[in-house]
Amino acid sequence: MSRLDDCFEALKVTGKKALIPFITAGDPSASFTLSCMHTMVKAGASIIELGVPFSDPMADGPVIQRASERALASGMSLKGVLKIVKLFRQLDPSTPVVLMGYLNPIECMGYEAFACAAEEAGVDGVLTVDIPPEESAKLNDVYHRHHIAPIFLLSPTSNETRIKKIAAVAQGYIYYVSLKGVTGAGNLELNDIDEHVAAIKKHTNIPVAIGFGIKTADIASDIAKIGDAVVVGSALINCITQHTGDDAKAEQAVDELLHSMRIAMDA
Repeated sequence: MSRLDDCFEALKVTGKKALIPFITAGDPSASFTLSCMHTMVKAGASIIELGVPFSDPMADGPVIQRASERALASGMSLKGVLKIVKLFRQLDPSTPVVLMGYLNPIECMGYEAFACAAEEAGVDGVLTVDIPPEESAKLNDVYHRHHIAPIFLLSPTSNETRIKKIAAVAQGYIYYVSLKGVTGAGNLELNDIDEHVAAIKKHTNIPVAIGFGIKTADIASDIAKIGDAVVVGSALINCITQHTGDDAKAEQAVDELLHSMRIAMDA
């Protein structure tokens, strides 16, 4: 079993749901990202999603877009992200790490070279926002050889045919986008989310993680009652940007928000 499978199985035994924080690698620096990853695990993170900064992040709202811009300006690259994961693994061999980003940097590096380097670094899954299942076979084959889970998105507009296609190729977990729009936007309709997640679960036993628009401990608690995992991103990046220039305070703010979410989800 993979680290992702082990994580979800262990949570299932205890009746808990996964808490998956997202931060952009290299925002504001590589050293901060590495330190913050360990802090997030201590605060209750089950899995870490690490954003690979990209110049045209089409699914991301302004908060994460600006985080990508700052990370790129600081010199972060795909190879730099993999270096952070490798350093993280020196102290944490068990917490799953998923990379979230776009296809272009992977294309530039080469599928085989990327997958080999990702496996060596200790990456467990990759969510590539802009590759549909119809075009993913070649990349998925490379991932499978290197024990990396291909993770896919579903949204409120995904019909049953689309759900079946994603369910046939996804591993690790399926990421359900809880609202129409970009990250950090809109208000969540819990009844709609419940209905859509139930529709997904008719076609797969893979855990369903729910993200986009999750900003508070109360919302995280509500979402945890519906899905198998709660993903929080923009709210954490806001914690970082509100304390620009003071890494200690930024990390403390991340810790406090995640800890409050973990307590609320477990209550």
